[in-house]
Amino acid sequence: MNAADTAARLAERAEAVCRKYLPNGRKQGRYWCAGNARGAPGRSLFVRLAPPGTPGKWTDGATAEHGDLLDLIRIATGAASLRDALAEARRFLALPVTTAVSNDDVYDRTAAARHLWDRCRPIENTHAQAYLRARAIHRCRFPALRFHPSLAYRDDAGRWRRLPALVAAVTADDGELQGVHRTWLDPNRPAKARVERPRKALGRIHGLAVRFGEPDAASTLLVGEGIETVLSLVTALPDTVAAAALSAGSLGAFVPPPGLSRLLIAQDRDRQGERAALRLQMRCTRLGIGSAVIVPQGNDFNDDLVTLGRQRLAQRLAPLAIRPRTETRCGFADLQGTKIPPSNKRTPT
Repeated sequence: MNAADTAARLAERAEAVCRKYLPNGRKQGRYWCAGNARGAPGRSLFVRLAPPGTPGKWTDGATAEHGDLLDLIRIATGAASLRDALAEARRFLALPVTTAVSNDDVYDRTAAARHLWDRCRPIENTHAQAYLRARAIHRCRFPALRFHPSLAYRDDAGRWRRLPALVAAVTADDGELQGVHRTWLDPNRPAKARVERPRKALGRIHGLAVRFGEPDAASTLLVGEGIETVLSLVTALPDTVAAAALSAGSLGAFVPPPGLSRLLIAQDRDRQGERAALRLQMRCTRLGIGSAVIVPQGNDFNDDLVTLGRQRLAQRLAPLAIRPRTETRCGFADLQGTKIPPSNKRTPT
């Protein structure tokens, strides 16, 4: 029995798996809720126990981790490899423990991400560039963005198909590629593909970012969640050096690069975005880095770019183009010229 078959057998006993490996959680309707995949109490992790949807699939809203029950067992038990996790799962299922080594045991997600990156081409004059331009983003020809014309996509039922995709490089401060972020696209129009999860990550993502510009030479960095959000701000302020953390959890875990003196945090307008921005501001305070949070009028800054247009958004953001006197070591960007002390308020741009 391979990994996929084992995960399917675990899904048939999803609640029993959760009670054993997430004992501090509790059942809420069709879900088992816990603090994280390591068994902490809390409510940020949700495991689906019954249809609709695929039983056994789980997502941690705080960290953006996700997977099936075999992944959960691997994390919860601290298994060193997929082989160890399979052995534990088979013990739980009372199946014979095999000693055969699967090809999955040596699967290196970072190496797979680098291999995929090498098979992509620059974004210029591609369907990925058309997708971004359809969202009013006209500054997108960065080395961190590439295009794959026919990237394999696997849905939650295990079916495969090939679709064009925008592929982004996720790197650490040293510029070393640690993972990729994939956005599958509709082949017939400049929009996301009509699939269950058009965005997926591969490799190391948490706390890292997709980087736009030359951060080594910048004293100020703008960081936000989504690629489209950050590129919208870069479209409005073309000289901005920026980074996309890809999720609220990863934004909250982002570590500003060495030598940075100022961080602008572009928050999405939701509860998770607010918590992530606050966590990052607290880290900036400990590191002695000046910070400011900017909040969009809509759900995110791509909404603002589409609604307001580049010129009007640029006018609203103009005070941020140079270092303003309207921020504290842990404050908020003030576009009206008044100093704002640290508080729990956010100022929409």
